[in-house]
Amino acid sequence: MRKIKQVMAVVTLAAMSLAGGASAQTALKDVAYIRDGIVHVGMAYEISRKCDSLRARTFRGINFLQSLKNHARELGYSDADIDAYVNDEAEEDRLKGIARAKLAELGVVNGDEASYCAVGRAQIAANTPVGQLLR
Repeated sequence: MRKIKQVMAVVTLAAMSLAGGASAQTALKDVAYIRDGIVHVGMAYEISRKCDSLRARTFRGINFLQSLKNHARELGYSDADIDAYVNDEAEEDRLKGIARAKLAELGVVNGDEASYCAVGRAQIAANTPVGQLLR
């Protein structure tokens, strides 16, 4: 199980750092579906790390991230565009900031495990994109 969490962490961090874009298209970081999907994965991952009673749905998360990559390809972004997005550390930091701000808006208090658990359970109960990535 620990290995699965490590794989999920690597995949999530890679996906959260997406940042380039096709030259004749909107920058990949500005494609709302992709950006929001990555933020949702980051939120679920953060909750699963901070709340011992909830876990990330690792395979569901990996499949979802792969679907985001496929969606980017369908929009015409090349593997090179996607790789540039995946490797941009500034974009990773920006997306982590968005995810943490959204968690705070939902009631998460940094360092308070109970708040992460409460938000996670509420997301699961509401069947939100974040909740679908948790159990």
